[in-house]
Amino acid sequence: MKLKKMLALTMAAVLAAGLTACGSSADTSAAPAAESTAATADAAGAPDGDPTTLTVAMECAYAPYNWTQSDDSNGAVAIRGSSDYAYGYDVMMAKKIGEALGQQVQIVKLDWDSLIPAVMSGDVDCVIAGQSITAERAAQVDFSNPYYYASIVTLTKKDSAYANAASVADLAGATATSQLGTIWYDTCLPQIENANILPAQETAPAMLVALNSGACDIVVTDRPTAQAALVAYPDFTLLDFGGGDNDFKVSEEDINIGISMKKGNTALQSAINEVLSTMTADDYNAMMDDAISVQPLSE
Repeated sequence: MKLKKMLALTMAAVLAAGLTACGSSADTSAAPAAESTAATADAAGAPDGDPTTLTVAMECAYAPYNWTQSDDSNGAVAIRGSSDYAYGYDVMMAKKIGEALGQQVQIVKLDWDSLIPAVMSGDVDCVIAGQSITAERAAQVDFSNPYYYASIVTLTKKDSAYANAASVADLAGATATSQLGTIWYDTCLPQIENANILPAQETAPAMLVALNSGACDIVVTDRPTAQAALVAYPDFTLLDFGGGDNDFKVSEEDINIGISMKKGNTALQSAINEVLSTMTADDYNAMMDDAISVQPLSE
């Protein structure tokens, strides 16, 4: 999921390189884009054959990207087959895309390991769930251009022996865990010398509970998840090693977060990319800040 560089620098570099097109969401060119993407919606279609619906899968348990709540406050969207609602950065993005396509958004709540299979089977149109655009995933599904760029950081307690760590090397010997099926767990934790790596946690909240309970010394995650956690757990502190030789070694594909869809669904892919092309790095950051400000953990 989820740098060799600080978030702002990475986003600026990638945007400048043209991975996502330039322009502000307030730019007057956004209106023609919305018209053309709406025309594409019929071709993309929904899995149940209803072209008016964009069916989006996510965990609904990964704040600030997505979470479950009991009402529709702040514009939350109903979860299919449930009385609950979903909200967060991913839902905000889904609604923005749905509006441009002229489609209503339907959220499908699935566990992490079921997201890719749901796209492949056609049960959902796409997944917006903080997925990194890795080669392994791209072999199974198609991805949009990045809709977020997430730097990797470490969380520990303020009174931890690792609270003053300034590099990955300083984490040597730590008892650590992270979320199942993420680069945090699979790629980053093994880079810590002599680490006692515990079993992966099913969800991001479970990962944070493990740290808070003292089951581990550190967890590795991305910056938005860490920033959200600091609100709920004031005893936590965030360690950012700033990239370079002191930081975790990950590839660019590990930090580019994309929207996945069924292989060959080029109509939907093009329509989503057209929406993303109207957004800038500042737009992404502002929307993530909004999500963090209203997430359940911050209340």
